[in-house]
Amino acid sequence: MSSAPDLRGPRVVLTPVRTVHHPRLREIHRSPAVRRWWNDPADDWPSPEPGTVAYAVLLDGSVVGFAQWYQEPDPQFRHAGVDLFLDNAVHGRGLGTEVVRTLCTHLVDNLGFHRIVIDPEAANSRAIACYRKVGFQEVGVMREYSKDADGVWRDGLMMDLLARDLVR
Repeated sequence: MSSAPDLRGPRVVLTPVRTVHHPRLREIHRSPAVRRWWNDPADDWPSPEPGTVAYAVLLDGSVVGFAQWYQEPDPQFRHAGVDLFLDNAVHGRGLGTEVVRTLCTHLVDNLGFHRIVIDPEAANSRAIACYRKVGFQEVGVMREYSKDADGVWRDGLMMDLLARDLVR
């Protein structure tokens, strides 16, 4: 995808991932709080993935997380999907909600998406609560959707957000 703009929320800035962000992003990704839901990063992570726009999440100029989006380009089914994680040290401050709201507002207002999806593990109640605050609704449980680091299959929760339901 083409170069992405910086996205600004009240406290956070989402800036396209650059090499300078890699060490800190890998450190956060390897932390137990993130690995619980994301497993270990690949050796080359966060290398660019075709069709995905990746952001470093900055708070007061420091990297505190990662967010990305992708799209289904078929006009009949066009939608965007998002993923993110934040350093456990900044949890509980509403930053996850701010990141999701900032990213979704960009996808709706600037890129014209009418539907956005996200698929947290069904047991990730903190993430699910965050997504609900922005307007995501549960679509259904995807049984044995992802395999964790121990090789156990975990259920996922498909959630979607329609542009008209975005809580700004």
